[in-house]
Amino acid sequence: MPKLGMEPIRREALIKATIAEIGAAGSLDVTVSQIARRAGMSSALAHHYFGGKDQIFLAAMGRILTDFGAEVRKELNSAQPDKRAAGIIRACFSASCFTPATISAWTTFYVLAQHNPQALRLWRIYQARLRSNLTNALRPMTNDPAKAANVMAAFIDGLYIRAALDDPDSPELATELALDLLGLLTGPDQ
Repeated sequence: MPKLGMEPIRREALIKATIAEIGAAGSLDVTVSQIARRAGMSSALAHHYFGGKDQIFLAAMGRILTDFGAEVRKELNSAQPDKRAAGIIRACFSASCFTPATISAWTTFYVLAQHNPQALRLWRIYQARLRSNLTNALRPMTNDPAKAANVMAAFIDGLYIRAALDDPDSPELATELALDLLGLLTGPDQ
């Protein structure tokens, strides 16, 4: 007889284990068995809850994006109107969003989105929200907020890729670099 109320707990454990396994491997080159073992359950249960590795990974990315969204909302809720873009940048590189395991998950997500329609859809949603939030925040600061938002979003992604290829820079250094670019994009010449 199944234990009532265990499904959310097991799903959460599998999501955390997926992020940790991808972080340890640095790629999606992990098995459902490895993920399940890290979560303390059988691979059959992992398959039961998610279906396969791609579905488990997409659920993990959904969690990462949910956590990122919460960081963005927290920053935007406390920021003055002229500091909203800086708040979004701080959210992008908050400690919870810029761990080595999360960085590995992001870079793996980019690769998966090249051939998995569900991952591509999730990536497009993320990109649209990021650009929309940045465009809105940059509107009072520059003549072309959409262009500045596209540059800023590309730079943020670039910092993640750089962190995946090198030792991850500290969140503080990544934030500082992104804020420097923000200053260049919204400086007095705009």
